[in-house]
Amino acid sequence: MDLTASVSERFLRYVSIDTRSSEESGLHPSTPGQFDLARLLEKELEQVADDVYFDVEHCYIYAHIRGLKTLPRIGFIAHMDTSPEACGAGIKAIRHTDYDGGDITLPSGKVLSPSEFPELLDYVGQTILTSDGSTLLGSDDKSGIAEIMTMAGYIHDHPEIIHGDICIAFTPDEEIGEGTEFFDLDRFAADYAYTVDGGIIGEISYENFNAAGADITITGRNVHPGEAYGKMINALRVAEEIDGMIPGTERPETTREYEGFYHLISLTGSPEQAVMKYIIRDHDRSLFEEKKARLVSICNDVSAGTGAVIKPEIRDSYYNMREKIVPDRMHIVNDCIAAMERAGINPLIMPIRGGTDGAMLSYKGLACPNICAGGHNFHGVYEYVSEQSMGRISELLIEIVKGAGYEEDQTGNRIDTHLRAAGIM
Repeated sequence: MDLTASVSERFLRYVSIDTRSSEESGLHPSTPGQFDLARLLEKELEQVADDVYFDVEHCYIYAHIRGLKTLPRIGFIAHMDTSPEACGAGIKAIRHTDYDGGDITLPSGKVLSPSEFPELLDYVGQTILTSDGSTLLGSDDKSGIAEIMTMAGYIHDHPEIIHGDICIAFTPDEEIGEGTEFFDLDRFAADYAYTVDGGIIGEISYENFNAAGADITITGRNVHPGEAYGKMINALRVAEEIDGMIPGTERPETTREYEGFYHLISLTGSPEQAVMKYIIRDHDRSLFEEKKARLVSICNDVSAGTGAVIKPEIRDSYYNMREKIVPDRMHIVNDCIAAMERAGINPLIMPIRGGTDGAMLSYKGLACPNICAGGHNFHGVYEYVSEQSMGRISELLIEIVKGAGYEEDQTGNRIDTHLRAAGIM
């Protein structure tokens, strides 16, 4: 099966809708454009699913393709919003066919070059989709949506495929950390699920960061600089001192793989008062707790040394889904790996240096690792995705559906429990 044309057509239709979320609106969903995509998806799902429900209050879409009740109910989830970090309006997607391995000059003048993005060379001979360089593309996560919809359409058109219930959900506001806030687990009704929200084809992740945010309010003492000797406590200078006490080896630009970090994302204020905002990340729960405690200790030490009043407020955001998958639910990961191998895709097991809706859902009781959607350079104007990758990932989702319920006998031969459940063997 070659689903490249079908998934690409869907993807190009979806990215034309501006669904950029907003941290400032205070609404749920945070932007009205997400409703526009949701209504389109509702109509398309009604053509291929047995039941569709649109939560019009919170902008969630749920759908089911009914199957054998004796087989697992498998869920697939993707998010409708795009990142607020780059413009998502007026996206002009461009197809670069038969990529030759050279630089891609976008209409905006931006250059997508393998010298800076070496992964491009993995796609020589394929069709690469980009924006015109003035907006993001929207592969995060409209690739995932298009792949799930293509899978759903294929299953609908091939009733001979034996499967359990297929549960589909499209969520809003994942990019601002609110994608699961109103997620209805009972309505979704999956035994387990996959978020189709990863990067390179073959990627599967069941580990992510433990995450926290920290707001540090510093109250200094401001006096006229001409009379400041021995009196002024400059809150901005105090902030510099706090940040200077964080090891240089524990920052995003000096860490990778399983290494955690502190990331100063904002510093605002004046000599009288300043506010620092950090995000704190670590895969290891004990190291995560140590990092939070260390930041509080730094604040206390600097306060004692400078006389500034320093108030750190730390709040946890999400936790490592590994704790909810290993060891009892690893079959979910192993089933996906087996499906990748059947689809001719090389499995790439890697930790997420971030978080997903799946992490939140895993802690709500729905084990939910994250799998590839195919894109690169998310959240910016250099974002791109291969059409062929999206087609193969659609095939992967079909293999996951078909593969649920397979077992091996003692000699390693596969027993098709689909057929057993259907009373055929």
